[in-house]
Amino acid sequence: MIKVKHLNKAFGSIPVLRDLNLTVNGPLVLMGPSGCGKTTLLRILMGLETPDSGTVQGVGNIGAVFQESRLCPQLTAVGNICLVGGVNPTQAQAELQILGFTQAELALPVARLSGGQQRRTALLRALLCQPVQTLLLDEPFTGMDPELVSHAAAAVVRLAARRDTVLVTHDEHAADLLGWPVVRLETVGK
Repeated sequence: MIKVKHLNKAFGSIPVLRDLNLTVNGPLVLMGPSGCGKTTLLRILMGLETPDSGTVQGVGNIGAVFQESRLCPQLTAVGNICLVGGVNPTQAQAELQILGFTQAELALPVARLSGGQQRRTALLRALLCQPVQTLLLDEPFTGMDPELVSHAAAAVVRLAARRDTVLVTHDEHAADLLGWPVVRLETVGK
């Protein structure tokens, strides 16, 4: 269980998070307008950003999807997924095929795949990593058409299992497909 208590973060004179309290016990969807601190919160949970004040407890080993895919361009989708612990190529290939990859696409380096295909690869890499206790997924459905979002959301629900998961999205339909509790952040005024 992740506990965020009285978290504050500003960039210069611009406050982003003010006295945020949040408990994550299983999966949840984090929504809110641009600039309200969703990505900043994920970065704090990952240890990539330091809060000005407040505490974060209970974040286990992390699997993450960033807003950019952060893949090794020379490797195939399967190769990228198998970089993380506990994933074998057969499992990676099967999951990619569930999300619409053809045999020909599986043979290509990810640099030659579409943005949506790269997104699905990054998403599966985080979801399939076995040692992961906490999933932090920042806009994982970007670049996917509605049908693929439906398949990807189903994969997220199935593969996230009962792990503590924070999934950031602007997509109300995707949030509905997940069926998880939704927490909405508001923009902090100056």
